[in-house]
Amino acid sequence: MADIPVTRDVVVDDAELEWSFSRSGGPGGQHANTSSTKAELRWDLPASPSLTQAQRDLARRRLAGRLTADGVLVLQSSEHRSQTRNREAAVARFAALLADALHSSPPRRATGPTRAARRRRVEAKRRRAETKALRRRPPRE
Repeated sequence: MADIPVTRDVVVDDAELEWSFSRSGGPGGQHANTSSTKAELRWDLPASPSLTQAQRDLARRRLAGRLTADGVLVLQSSEHRSQTRNREAAVARFAALLADALHSSPPRRATGPTRAARRRRVEAKRRRAETKALRRRPPRE
């Protein structure tokens, strides 16, 4: 395989991924009983030269629930009957997961209420005050 594009700036070298294959569960008859089609991808996040330290920290925070104690991301794929297709599926899921972890949304800019919203608020307050004023006892003369 070749390098794995994750974002415009990040490309992970295929050599960073460790692969292991085992027998897949589920139906399939003789083929499933004899073929190691289940693919397991392991990627060592702390040791990855493809990411900057800031990206590593961000990915470690966002993928915290999916990482092992050593900081290794483990993905398994066994949805296809072919080892090659399971490998491709695992790589696609890896790239999507890492891209999502590295994506940062722009900071929120605080905005104030619009002029129309302020006008509506004041008008509602005035109407409510009138309603309550009508409930008051009239002043004595």
